[in-house]
Amino acid sequence: MRVVIAGAGLAGLSCGKYLVDKGHIPIILEARDVLGGKVAAWKDEDGDWYETGLHIFFGAYPNMLQLFKELDIEDRLQWKSHSMIFNQPSEPGTYSRFDFPDIPAPVNGVSAILSNNDMLSWNEKILFGLGLVPAMLRGQKYLDKCDRKSWTDWLREHNIPERVNDEVFIAMSKALNFIGPDEISSTVLLTALNRFLQEKNGSKMAFLDGAPPERLCQPMVDYITARGGEVHMNSPLRQINLNEDSTVKSFTIASLNENEKKELTADAYVSAMPVDLLKLMIPNQWKGIDAFSKLEGLNGVPVINIHLWFDKKLTDIDHLLFSRSPLLSVYADMSITCKEYEDPDRSMLELVFAPAKDWINRSDQDIVDATMEELKKLFPTHFMGDDKTKLRKYKVVKTPRSVYKAVPGCQEFRPSQKSPIKNFFLAGDYTMQKYLASMEGAVLSGKLCAESINKEFSKTPQNVS
Repeated sequence: MRVVIAGAGLAGLSCGKYLVDKGHIPIILEARDVLGGKVAAWKDEDGDWYETGLHIFFGAYPNMLQLFKELDIEDRLQWKSHSMIFNQPSEPGTYSRFDFPDIPAPVNGVSAILSNNDMLSWNEKILFGLGLVPAMLRGQKYLDKCDRKSWTDWLREHNIPERVNDEVFIAMSKALNFIGPDEISSTVLLTALNRFLQEKNGSKMAFLDGAPPERLCQPMVDYITARGGEVHMNSPLRQINLNEDSTVKSFTIASLNENEKKELTADAYVSAMPVDLLKLMIPNQWKGIDAFSKLEGLNGVPVINIHLWFDKKLTDIDHLLFSRSPLLSVYADMSITCKEYEDPDRSMLELVFAPAKDWINRSDQDIVDATMEELKKLFPTHFMGDDKTKLRKYKVVKTPRSVYKAVPGCQEFRPSQKSPIKNFFLAGDYTMQKYLASMEGAVLSGKLCAESINKEFSKTPQNVS
């Protein structure tokens, strides 16, 4: 069976991979000249990579880790020590760590929290721990129910001191969805904490050993094409054409010459585009259908990713760092954490600027200047004196609409991978799956989408966990 998929991000490529596993023929169309969607990356004039985002792989990503195993590229994940490391704004240049011992969950997580005395008092730890008990015991239904509250509201409801937010969860909420705890749905934080506490290695982190388009996406393309599938770049979807019964007749695709268009037909069709692009493509005949009209409640959040190349080393920490800065979310010295970007003498910091809504339209120079002011607080000894560290070059990557903004109440707007249209399906981290807006959510959505297609068109459906 032929299946046309619009979008070669993780969701579209995952969908294609699992379709070929079931004997179908996916034809994947990518609008740009680069694979990966939200994990895209490019090389600059010096041959250095710069990426759409700072991408971290967690132990609590079972579908992603299974995908690496099936592609035989597990060795490309560079696992770091089982820790979470936070900058200390009150003591510039110092760090506070949550170190997870090698013992079963949730004891390792409880131990990590209790052994950290820099950020939370014993009273705050106890109150926070008691508040988490329902999330750990009552399961997914409880987590989904909490979508009506922001994380800050959830903390207040459980009488957890506001300082817990200030010390830990401002940084974590910005890392998870690029917005603050007053905006983010409590379901997002509770889901992450549930996975981190319930699974021994849930919060353990890994970096990819190089740029995602080459080290993760290309192996997926190779896997798909080796089994009869196709992947076409520079092929943007321009129109979804319908039959009289409102099912999909064809996709109109543009070529490099925008004046040239062609129609592709198939047995089934998939949108693996970001939700904001899909909303622009929905045919008028579908706009009154509940599943499509609800998409208006999902909107991408702006994200800015910054790359700064310096003439000296700023840190020797081989890990993700939570900046606890008002402007910056997380950062890492990629010259240490990533094999392909390694430089023994000079640092390349990759930083996530969040929340970005007030900065997305500012100039790159304004953003870099503001970032450098924050870095002077994080690395005070490196930017003073006669031999201070110098910025060699920079790249700023703006994504005006990235993952969907996970505000309270948006769970009800998320669609199933199987749409109301018999031969039209959806893949993307915004679709309904328990890993929300993440790389794991994108991969799982593609897997579930392939399963939905197979069930719809096959007499012998197979189960996908």
